[in-house]
Amino acid sequence: MSEDQDMGALIGRLQRAKNVIALTGSGISAESGIPTFRGKEGLWKTYRAQDLATPQAFARDPELVWEWYDWRRGLMSPKLPNAGHQVLAAWEEAIPQFALITQNIDGLHRRAGSRNVLELHGNIWRLRCTQEGTVVENHESPLSPLPPLCADCGALLRPHVVWFGESLDPDIIGQAFSLSARCDLMFVVGTSAVVHPAASLPLAALEAGAAVVEINPEPTPLTQHAAFSFRGKAGDILPRIDRALREISRVRERD
Repeated sequence: MSEDQDMGALIGRLQRAKNVIALTGSGISAESGIPTFRGKEGLWKTYRAQDLATPQAFARDPELVWEWYDWRRGLMSPKLPNAGHQVLAAWEEAIPQFALITQNIDGLHRRAGSRNVLELHGNIWRLRCTQEGTVVENHESPLSPLPPLCADCGALLRPHVVWFGESLDPDIIGQAFSLSARCDLMFVVGTSAVVHPAASLPLAALEAGAAVVEINPEPTPLTQHAAFSFRGKAGDILPRIDRALREISRVRERD
């Protein structure tokens, strides 16, 4: 089947779908210029990211960990959502039952306008009190003071992200599996499909009888199971799908 035929079949499936999920990974953020996890400049050349993103590192030297996260926030701050983020935000408004699950911590989906978002690995723009567990949103860059302290109790704040050695929030991953098992169409966008438990979500959708649409520049372990597989960037392919969907809707309205 040609890509044009794939696109036509997908549009028909998307129009009939009652419950649509999108799962996104680092690929969609890379298109906005979000830097990779490991820094390549200055101080961070001498550290491994895995040695900084752990509870043990924070307990040992919270100022060092926060200096790294503050640096990362500074790199992310000027980056903007791309066309892929914007299409997914628009679909939330257009599709009655639509949810977004992301492995990314950069907050770009929310900046694009998505509201029904499950952030599996947390959000770098949120800080959590180490004493009380309360979470606050903070977009300051640079942060001051460093490390930041809770305004209520004075305890250290930490990034509200999942570190190496920590489990995902059971409520969030539970909701993600529940949504995946109920959907009839799942878009898997910009992810290698190898990092668990996120990589298990498309499998849960497949087991429930859903069709999976993969959008990724390279094949992944999921490719052979996907009903539709498009090679390329999310910022190119998602707008193409959206334009085709809107065009068919306009034709039907005229008829």
